[in-house]
Amino acid sequence: MVVVAALGSALAYALAMMLQHQSAQQVDSTLSLRPGLVVALLRRRWWLAGIAANLVAFALRAFALGHGSLVFVQPLVLSGLVFALALESMISHRPVSRREMLAGATLVAGLAVFLVAASPGRGRTTAAARSWLVLGAAITPLIALGLVAARRTIGERRAAWLAFAGAFLLAAVAALTKQSAAALSHGLMHALTDWAPYALVVVGGLGVLLTQSAFQAGALRASLPVLSIVEPLTSIAIGESVFHERIATSTPARAAQVIGLVFLMVGVASLTRSASPVVNPVNESGTMAP
Repeated sequence: MVVVAALGSALAYALAMMLQHQSAQQVDSTLSLRPGLVVALLRRRWWLAGIAANLVAFALRAFALGHGSLVFVQPLVLSGLVFALALESMISHRPVSRREMLAGATLVAGLAVFLVAASPGRGRTTAAARSWLVLGAAITPLIALGLVAARRTIGERRAAWLAFAGAFLLAAVAALTKQSAAALSHGLMHALTDWAPYALVVVGGLGVLLTQSAFQAGALRASLPVLSIVEPLTSIAIGESVFHERIATSTPARAAQVIGLVFLMVGVASLTRSASPVVNPVNESGTMAP
């Protein structure tokens, strides 16, 4: 059930990503990194449809993280790129090219090699406060680096740097989702008195603002590779260091994990550099494109 939930989450995220990117592209660029960006997007029905898809994806990922490890679940979310390709092909009536099929196969192969080699264990369902403080101290400078660099660039470079900063927040969201799911397993009242769900709302809101600003700044091919690589790699590190999720550490296993990750990154890069990696389902008027 963990695999099914993770793959279902990946599919829903793929749909949400396409709808939200196209909506964000049509909003005034002066709203970037401002709460007004989200307010403006709330008036667009296809962005709201993307949010609905995001909520479905979040619920499925919360279930998967509640019953599995970050190291196992987060890389599976990368399969959303393959789903995005399939959705783009169906909506635009464009056949999938050989390059795209090869890239998708490379991504899936890399994912399989990594998961088999890592053989991740579930680890702890919650983490100590000290571990969260160390995590915050580790990723905050990286988020700041992305924001500073984004302010000094424009276009696709700005989109990439904003995605870089947002990816660390999204990885933190996944970790907080796991901790919140553990709190909820003890009952709703217990969850309401725990700090994790409230931190999840705050960090999640910041993550939405940064990723939508990245979508707004440039083509999806600029932000998608960064999000798709940095977030799962960060989640793997969080799983090991914060939740003490077991990963095979023998030399052959580590070598296979590296090979799998290289295949993953090559597949992601190739998919997102395709001539038409993501569909444009929304036109200027906010209706579905023909």
